[in-house]
Amino acid sequence: MGSNLVRAFKNFNVESRAHRLIGKDKPSAAPLHPATKDAVQAALANHPEVQDKIYKKDDQLLSRLKEVYVDSTDPLKQAKARATLPNQEDFRLPKHMMRNETFGVDDIPKGKISIVEALTIISSHKKTPETWTAEKVAGEYSLALKDAKALLEFFTPFDIKIVAKTDKETIAEK
Repeated sequence: MGSNLVRAFKNFNVESRAHRLIGKDKPSAAPLHPATKDAVQAALANHPEVQDKIYKKDDQLLSRLKEVYVDSTDPLKQAKARATLPNQEDFRLPKHMMRNETFGVDDIPKGKISIVEALTIISSHKKTPETWTAEKVAGEYSLALKDAKALLEFFTPFDIKIVAKTDKETIAEK
């Protein structure tokens, strides 16, 4: 509520305030300290040629400045502009999403997968390894074949094993 009130006062009559500010004369320089003012006047009184140099137009310097022409381009800026525009072909839409997903994943770079997709791939491969091969996973999720093979080989879902009473007795005897 307070920010709305502040914003209303800040935006009130902006145009007339801007015209009033533009119409003012330029601000004058801050006044010098009396000791500094005396020192400057004494230096100018002792060296009048300095005051002449300050106010005299130097034609030689102006001619040199007119000869100088600088034309520069920033190659880094152009390279950054090209690098910041990603191609739509480099991204893909996620295959699986959780309900009420708060991760904000809209599109995934090719060659990468989300956590939900990784868990889905691993569990699908465990259930039916003959259909969910590394080649099918690589093609389906735009992964490199070596990454798909590594995913299926080194990552496994949890295995829950229920031990029967007869197995407990044989384990205890050993």
